[in-house]
Amino acid sequence: MRRLAFLLCLGALVATAFVVAPAFGSGGTTTCDGTLAPGTYQRVVVPQNGVCLSDGPVTIQAGLFVQQGGTLVLGSEENAVHTATISGGVHATNAMNVQIHFSTINGGIDIHGGSGPFGGPFDVTWNTIEDTTINGGYTEAGYDGFWNGFIRNDVHGSVNVIGNTVADPDGNEVVSNTIHGNLNCQGNDPPPQVGDSEGSPNHVTGRETGQCVGL
Repeated sequence: MRRLAFLLCLGALVATAFVVAPAFGSGGTTTCDGTLAPGTYQRVVVPQNGVCLSDGPVTIQAGLFVQQGGTLVLGSEENAVHTATISGGVHATNAMNVQIHFSTINGGIDIHGGSGPFGGPFDVTWNTIEDTTINGGYTEAGYDGFWNGFIRNDVHGSVNVIGNTVADPDGNEVVSNTIHGNLNCQGNDPPPQVGDSEGSPNHVTGRETGQCVGL
Protein backbone atom coordinates (compact mmCIF):
# COMPACT_ATOMS: atom_id res chain seq x y z
CA MET A 1 0.00 0.00 0.00
CA ARG A 2 2.95 2.36 0.51
CA ARG A 3 3.75 2.02 -3.17
CA LEU A 4 0.07 2.43 -4.01
CA ALA A 5 -0.15 5.54 -1.83
CA PHE A 6 2.71 7.03 -3.83
CA LEU A 7 0.94 6.22 -7.07
CA LEU A 8 -2.32 7.67 -5.80
CA CYS A 9 -0.55 10.86 -4.74
CA LEU A 10 1.05 11.09 -8.17
CA GLY A 11 -2.31 10.46 -9.79
CA ALA A 12 -4.01 13.12 -7.70
CA LEU A 13 -1.44 15.72 -8.71
CA VAL A 14 -1.76 14.86 -12.38
CA ALA A 15 -5.55 14.72 -12.21
CA THR A 16 -5.62 18.15 -10.59
CA ALA A 17 -3.69 19.54 -13.53
CA PHE A 18 -5.73 17.62 -16.09
CA VAL A 19 -8.29 19.81 -17.86
CA VAL A 20 -11.53 17.87 -18.14
CA ALA A 21 -14.54 18.34 -20.35
CA PRO A 22 -18.09 17.59 -19.18
CA ALA A 23 -19.76 14.30 -19.93
CA PHE A 24 -22.35 14.36 -22.67
CA GLY A 25 -25.17 12.03 -23.59
CA SER A 26 -27.30 10.77 -26.42
CA GLY A 27 -30.18 8.30 -26.43
CA GLY A 28 -29.71 7.24 -22.82
CA THR A 29 -25.92 6.78 -23.17
CA THR A 30 -23.56 9.23 -21.49
CA THR A 31 -20.03 9.48 -22.89
CA CYS A 32 -17.68 10.45 -20.08
CA ASP A 33 -14.42 12.05 -21.17
CA GLY A 34 -13.85 14.42 -18.29
CA THR A 35 -15.69 14.77 -14.99
CA LEU A 36 -18.82 12.72 -14.33
CA ALA A 37 -20.90 15.09 -12.22
CA PRO A 38 -23.06 13.88 -9.32
CA GLY A 39 -26.38 12.55 -10.58
CA THR A 40 -28.22 9.63 -12.12
CA TYR A 41 -27.32 8.17 -15.52
CA GLN A 42 -28.42 5.32 -17.73
CA ARG A 43 -25.51 3.74 -19.63
CA VAL A 44 -22.08 5.38 -19.22
CA VAL A 45 -19.22 4.83 -21.68
CA VAL A 46 -15.59 5.90 -21.28
CA PRO A 47 -14.48 6.25 -24.92
CA GLN A 48 -11.24 5.04 -26.47
CA ASN A 49 -8.32 6.84 -24.77
CA GLY A 50 -10.79 8.89 -22.71
CA VAL A 51 -10.45 9.83 -19.04
CA CYS A 52 -13.49 9.73 -16.74
CA LEU A 53 -13.14 11.00 -13.17
CA SER A 54 -15.81 11.24 -10.49
CA ASP A 55 -15.98 11.83 -6.74
CA GLY A 56 -19.72 11.09 -6.90
CA PRO A 57 -22.23 10.48 -5.71
CA VAL A 58 -23.40 8.94 -8.98
CA THR A 59 -25.98 6.29 -9.85
CA ILE A 60 -25.63 4.38 -13.12
CA GLN A 61 -28.58 2.20 -14.06
CA ALA A 62 -27.52 0.33 -17.22
CA GLY A 63 -23.83 -0.44 -16.91
CA LEU A 64 -20.49 1.32 -17.17
CA PHE A 65 -18.19 0.45 -20.09
CA VAL A 66 -14.52 1.39 -20.48
CA GLN A 67 -13.13 1.15 -23.99
CA GLN A 68 -9.56 0.56 -25.18
CA GLY A 69 -7.03 2.92 -23.60
CA GLY A 70 -9.67 4.48 -21.36
CA THR A 71 -9.15 5.57 -17.75
CA LEU A 72 -11.84 5.33 -15.08
CA VAL A 73 -11.36 6.73 -11.57
CA LEU A 74 -14.28 6.58 -9.14
CA GLY A 75 -13.51 7.99 -5.71
CA SER A 76 -10.29 7.89 -3.72
CA GLU A 77 -8.73 5.75 -1.03
CA GLU A 78 -8.26 8.90 1.02
CA ASN A 79 -11.95 9.91 0.93
CA ALA A 80 -14.05 7.22 2.60
CA VAL A 81 -17.47 8.25 1.25
CA HIS A 82 -19.75 6.21 -0.97
CA THR A 83 -18.97 7.20 -4.54
CA ALA A 84 -21.13 5.22 -6.96
CA THR A 85 -23.98 2.74 -7.25
CA ILE A 86 -23.80 0.94 -10.58
CA SER A 87 -26.33 -1.57 -11.91
CA GLY A 88 -25.55 -3.54 -15.05
CA GLY A 89 -21.95 -4.06 -13.99
CA VAL A 90 -18.59 -2.55 -14.94
CA HIS A 91 -17.01 -3.83 -18.16
CA ALA A 92 -13.53 -2.88 -19.42
CA THR A 93 -11.58 -4.03 -22.49
CA ASN A 94 -7.89 -3.10 -22.81
CA ALA A 95 -8.37 -0.12 -20.51
CA MET A 96 -5.48 2.02 -19.29
CA ASN A 97 -6.70 2.30 -15.67
CA VAL A 98 -9.76 1.00 -13.81
CA GLN A 99 -9.85 2.44 -10.29
CA ILE A 100 -12.97 2.08 -8.15
CA HIS A 101 -13.30 3.03 -4.48
CA PHE A 102 -16.16 2.91 -1.97
CA SER A 103 -18.86 1.90 -4.45
CA THR A 104 -21.60 -0.69 -4.95
CA ILE A 105 -21.56 -2.67 -8.20
CA ASN A 106 -24.59 -4.76 -9.13
CA GLY A 107 -23.91 -7.10 -12.03
CA GLY A 108 -20.25 -7.73 -11.31
CA ILE A 109 -16.97 -6.39 -12.69
CA ASP A 110 -15.37 -7.80 -15.84
CA ILE A 111 -11.92 -6.52 -16.86
CA HIS A 112 -10.09 -7.99 -19.86
CA GLY A 113 -6.64 -6.92 -21.01
CA GLY A 114 -4.83 -3.65 -20.47
CA SER A 115 -2.78 -0.99 -22.24
CA GLY A 116 0.69 -1.63 -20.85
CA PRO A 117 2.47 -0.35 -17.70
CA PHE A 118 3.20 3.19 -18.88
CA GLY A 119 1.10 5.98 -20.35
CA GLY A 120 -2.23 7.62 -19.71
CA PRO A 121 -2.92 10.59 -17.44
CA PHE A 122 -0.80 9.26 -14.56
CA ASP A 123 2.25 8.19 -16.62
CA VAL A 124 2.10 4.73 -15.02
CA THR A 125 -1.00 2.54 -15.09
CA TRP A 126 -2.76 0.63 -12.35
CA ASN A 127 -6.03 -1.10 -11.68
CA THR A 128 -7.41 -1.05 -8.16
CA ILE A 129 -10.77 -2.10 -6.80
CA GLU A 130 -11.02 -1.20 -3.11
CA ASP A 131 -13.62 -0.97 -0.33
CA THR A 132 -16.40 -1.90 -2.73
CA THR A 133 -19.42 -4.21 -2.59
CA ILE A 134 -19.67 -6.33 -5.73
CA ASN A 135 -22.83 -8.30 -6.42
CA GLY A 136 -22.23 -10.71 -9.29
CA GLY A 137 -18.55 -11.59 -8.98
CA TYR A 138 -15.26 -10.25 -10.31
CA THR A 139 -13.12 -11.36 -13.25
CA GLU A 140 -9.82 -9.80 -14.26
CA ALA A 141 -7.88 -11.51 -17.04
CA GLY A 142 -4.86 -10.55 -19.12
CA TYR A 143 -4.11 -7.22 -17.45
CA ASP A 144 -0.60 -5.89 -18.20
CA GLY A 145 -0.23 -2.67 -16.21
CA PHE A 146 2.29 -1.43 -13.64
CA TRP A 147 0.41 -2.36 -10.44
CA ASN A 148 -2.78 -4.19 -9.58
CA GLY A 149 -4.82 -4.37 -6.38
CA PHE A 150 -8.04 -6.00 -5.18
CA ILE A 151 -8.39 -4.99 -1.53
CA ARG A 152 -11.06 -4.85 1.24
CA ASN A 153 -13.97 -5.74 -1.03
CA ASP A 154 -17.17 -7.61 -0.17
CA VAL A 155 -17.97 -9.89 -3.11
CA HIS A 156 -21.16 -11.88 -3.61
CA GLY A 157 -20.00 -14.26 -6.32
CA SER A 158 -16.70 -15.80 -7.35
CA VAL A 159 -13.44 -13.93 -7.96
CA ASN A 160 -11.28 -14.95 -10.93
CA VAL A 161 -7.78 -13.46 -11.28
CA ILE A 162 -6.21 -14.99 -14.38
CA GLY A 163 -3.11 -14.24 -16.43
CA ASN A 164 -2.38 -10.77 -15.10
CA THR A 165 1.25 -9.63 -15.47
CA VAL A 166 2.38 -6.38 -13.84
CA ALA A 167 5.73 -4.58 -13.85
CA ASP A 168 5.84 -4.01 -10.09
CA PRO A 169 6.99 -7.12 -8.19
CA ASP A 170 4.82 -5.92 -5.32
CA GLY A 171 1.78 -5.92 -7.58
CA ASN A 172 -1.22 -8.27 -7.84
CA GLU A 173 -2.22 -7.60 -4.22
CA VAL A 174 -5.34 -9.62 -3.40
CA VAL A 175 -5.97 -9.14 0.29
CA SER A 176 -8.51 -8.39 3.04
CA ASN A 177 -11.51 -9.37 0.90
CA THR A 178 -14.66 -11.19 1.95
CA ILE A 179 -15.69 -13.46 -0.92
CA HIS A 180 -19.02 -15.29 -0.86
CA GLY A 181 -17.97 -17.73 -3.57
CA ASN A 182 -14.73 -19.15 -4.94
CA LEU A 183 -11.33 -17.46 -5.33
CA ASN A 184 -9.63 -18.72 -8.49
CA CYS A 185 -6.13 -17.57 -9.48
CA GLN A 186 -3.81 -18.85 -12.18
CA GLY A 187 -1.05 -17.64 -14.50
CA ASN A 188 -0.44 -14.33 -12.70
CA ASP A 189 3.04 -12.77 -12.52
CA PRO A 190 3.81 -12.03 -9.76
CA PRO A 191 1.46 -14.47 -8.04
CA PRO A 192 -1.31 -12.82 -6.01
CA GLN A 193 0.09 -11.70 -2.66
CA VAL A 194 -0.38 -9.53 0.41
CA GLY A 195 2.50 -7.33 -0.75
CA ASP A 196 3.18 -4.38 1.56
CA SER A 197 -0.52 -3.75 2.20
CA GLU A 198 -0.24 -5.08 5.78
CA GLY A 199 -3.71 -6.48 5.19
CA SER A 200 -5.38 -9.62 6.47
CA PRO A 201 -6.02 -12.94 4.71
CA ASN A 202 -9.06 -13.17 2.47
CA HIS A 203 -12.20 -14.73 3.92
CA VAL A 204 -13.53 -17.12 1.27
CA THR A 205 -16.71 -19.13 1.81
CA GLY A 206 -16.11 -21.33 -1.25
CA ARG A 207 -12.92 -22.88 -2.66
CA GLU A 208 -9.51 -21.30 -3.12
CA THR A 209 -7.74 -22.61 -6.23
CA GLY A 210 -4.41 -22.26 -7.98
CA GLN A 211 -2.15 -19.42 -6.87
CA CYS A 212 -4.66 -18.20 -4.28
CA VAL A 213 -4.76 -21.31 -2.11
CA GLY A 214 -4.11 -20.11 1.45
CA LEU A 215 -4.02 -16.43 0.49
